[in-house]
Amino acid sequence: MEPLQPDLVIFDCDGVLVDSEILSCQCLSEVLGEFGIELSWDDALELFLGRSTTAILQHYHGDRRLVPENFLVALKARVLQQFRRSLRPVLGVGSLISSLQMPFCVASSSDLDRVSLSLALTGLAPHFGDRVYTAQMVARGKPAPDLFLYAAAQMRAAPQHTLVIEDSVSGVTAAKAAGMTVWGFIGGSHYQSGDRHSKLRDAGADRVFDRMADFWDER
Repeated sequence: MEPLQPDLVIFDCDGVLVDSEILSCQCLSEVLGEFGIELSWDDALELFLGRSTTAILQHYHGDRRLVPENFLVALKARVLQQFRRSLRPVLGVGSLISSLQMPFCVASSSDLDRVSLSLALTGLAPHFGDRVYTAQMVARGKPAPDLFLYAAAQMRAAPQHTLVIEDSVSGVTAAKAAGMTVWGFIGGSHYQSGDRHSKLRDAGADRVFDRMADFWDER
């Protein structure tokens, strides 16, 4: 097999650059509970991994206990508090990014404030500068391809020459719909239990790996 030589690498943020998914799901479960809605951490991962807050609101559409404005403010405050206390970068990602010889950027379902804070807290922000794209910038979030197509256009790269690194089924689905190569990453703490490896494969991931140190290996 010929080595992959992408013109652009697009990284998801949560679960790929920063080990945030467990923290995020804990916060979501807690805040929903305060609004009278029960959701376990595992169910939060199953339902909303890689999805935006819009997807959460759509899921609970019509539930009068969940007032969107109040919920979103409470969730954001809880997540930011937890991130400042506990967020860490994914092991080895800093070294990987420093070694890349091609352009790269971030495309995340989270809002821009949260992604910017995540990158700043973990020391990754200087690597990316303003090359950060979020679901707020497009009409449809993942699993639609809009965000990845937008990011590639901003970076002046053709979709067929773009590599996406994703940890969620919705992200893999979005990247494949955009006509891009996608590698599933399962090195985050949310993959310590359960078989999500096969889920990413079934969603269309061209490869699944679990260590950033092995990024270019076993293609």
